[in-house]
Amino acid sequence: MKTMFSATGIWSVLSLTLLFSCNAQPSPEAKKPNVILINADDLGWADLGCMGSGYYETPNIDRLGREGMLFTQAYASAANCAPSRAHMITGLWGPRHGIYTVGSSERGNTKTRRLIPTPNAQSIPDSLYTLGEMFHDNGYRTASIGKWHISESPLTEGFDVNIAGSHRGGPGHRGYFSPYNAEHLEAGPQGEYLTDRLTSEAISFINGNKEKPFFLYLPFYAVHKPLMAKEEVEAIYRAKKGAEGQSDATYAAMIHTMDENVGRLLTTLKNLGIEENTIVIFTSDNGGIRDVSHQDPLRAGKGSYYEGGIRVPLIVKWPGHVKNGTVTEQPVIQRDLYPTLQSMIGAEKKAKHLDGTDISPLLKGEPMPERDFFWHFPVYLQAYNPLEDQARDLLFRTRPGSVIRSGPWKLHEYFEDGGLELYNLGDDPGERHNVAGEHPEKVRELRDRLEAWRTLTGAPVPTEKNPGFDKMFEIKKQQQARTGS
Repeated sequence: MKTMFSATGIWSVLSLTLLFSCNAQPSPEAKKPNVILINADDLGWADLGCMGSGYYETPNIDRLGREGMLFTQAYASAANCAPSRAHMITGLWGPRHGIYTVGSSERGNTKTRRLIPTPNAQSIPDSLYTLGEMFHDNGYRTASIGKWHISESPLTEGFDVNIAGSHRGGPGHRGYFSPYNAEHLEAGPQGEYLTDRLTSEAISFINGNKEKPFFLYLPFYAVHKPLMAKEEVEAIYRAKKGAEGQSDATYAAMIHTMDENVGRLLTTLKNLGIEENTIVIFTSDNGGIRDVSHQDPLRAGKGSYYEGGIRVPLIVKWPGHVKNGTVTEQPVIQRDLYPTLQSMIGAEKKAKHLDGTDISPLLKGEPMPERDFFWHFPVYLQAYNPLEDQARDLLFRTRPGSVIRSGPWKLHEYFEDGGLELYNLGDDPGERHNVAGEHPEKVRELRDRLEAWRTLTGAPVPTEKNPGFDKMFEIKKQQQARTGS
């Protein structure tokens, strides 16, 4: 049967064709959100304006918090640099990657260590599927710009670009000003500041990849020691009245400059027209150093498994997906970031196993069930400042042990002497009052959960006595630390 087309019919078909062509859906790759993960170094939970500081000025990070979700009970997965980063980049508990501390597990004087600690791994195993590899395998251009610290190079862990990343854990002597100490970073103009330079490199990466999905991991070296700041910024804080425990002008200036650079990044996203399609996350790798900045009301600081050592700032912004100005008190942990980002980008290629929880429902405003949180530290970490650290004893920030948080309850277990400390964080966020003797059933319940978790993960518990331990020497050292002699 012959079909006849009129001129009107032909134009109708052409019009429909053009209409559907103009409204064609973009490719799946074009819809993928960009991701920027900013990880400050040693920035404490209370070291931002939006977290209550009246001395440190952080208007750009505060604005980021107002434009996204601010977490008041976010945790690092470990209390110091390398293990925290290993948890976040692998999405796995410590026993699965073996990094528990920085360098040797035999920290402090051997005569004051009662046990032989578990050996510490220096690098994440090559067999683990990292966050960088997940993004790379899902079509993302990936960059690590700044402190890496968990292997020789991020280039073997799924990152296309590495700037300033190696096993190095800090900027080194005079390292905040060019010429730098960091590997894989060319010297800039004399006096150039490291935080400024890393941000400029990050902006260059964004500009070069604005047409494709990118994952930018930006682990600043700031505000890790040595404390070094730009003179003109430090002068602002020398002229400003501090608060008790937060009054170091150099440290404040380092935070100030980092905040300015977060502002530069946010402005870049807006100017390029990609702000709406970019997830921005800001956090810190562990708690702040207490003799530099107090985290009151939280106890202790970096290296401790009291709240001041593991509770950290966390902000997540994604326009149109995370409601502006949301503040949540629901506990989360940085290990959650891997499964959450995997979900948020709609990853087709995924890690086979992750120990974190996908918190994307929480980011959407949906309730999530309570869960237990675990920390394991089978090694030693010596004191920074015995009279300031607020540790269990004056010689170590942490001795070997495990910790569980379940609801408001938090139990510390110590392997040397079997010590147990129980705190109700709802009533006592500063962990000042050990109520283990008042709640023996809760102690048994939480200790059983800790033991079950250690069995599940194969967590090593040191039991071998240290033949070099000297009780009288330990007592003498405790007395000297107490008197500052």
